[in-house]
Amino acid sequence: MAVGPVQLLVLGFRHPDFHGEIIDELERLRASDTVRVIDALAVSKDAEGAIEVNHLSNLTMDEAAELGTVIGALIGLGIEGEDGMAKGAEMGAAAAADGIEVFEDEAWDVLEDIPNDSAAALILLEHQWAVPLRDAIARAGGFRISDGFISPLDLVEIGLMAADEAKDLHEMETAAAQ
Repeated sequence: MAVGPVQLLVLGFRHPDFHGEIIDELERLRASDTVRVIDALAVSKDAEGAIEVNHLSNLTMDEAAELGTVIGALIGLGIEGEDGMAKGAEMGAAAAADGIEVFEDEAWDVLEDIPNDSAAALILLEHQWAVPLRDAIARAGGFRISDGFISPLDLVEIGLMAADEAKDLHEMETAAAQ
């Protein structure tokens, strides 16, 4: 099975007010083979910065057993304690033995970016829709240099969005962060 491009989303919530809409949308995207949630964590930080982690996922039991706690390994969070850290170290050593360069000093510190007295959802998505495109790019000799989401405000400058629409969308996307 080909694995599509994988993206880690880190979404912050000052005062979470969940009604199931996010999970419903992820399920809809999964049903259409657009994306697959590889792993998901909910991370809460209290006012002093102490972290509480809850594992979430819409994986089947077989998929969950196969993938384990992928986000924890990716960002260096030992969710499974010493056993989980040891498993991650073994996987890194196996990758290095296979000729894959593994750089521990480049580990992501996304947990540091989560403000105290807030919560975050860490969602590791596989973009299944992008497999044929990625493969076509590779066959043409192409490679990824960079990627990222573009702010609605930047879309105004290139004429893809009206200023008032972009302002409203930007405020909606960033309102909870303030």
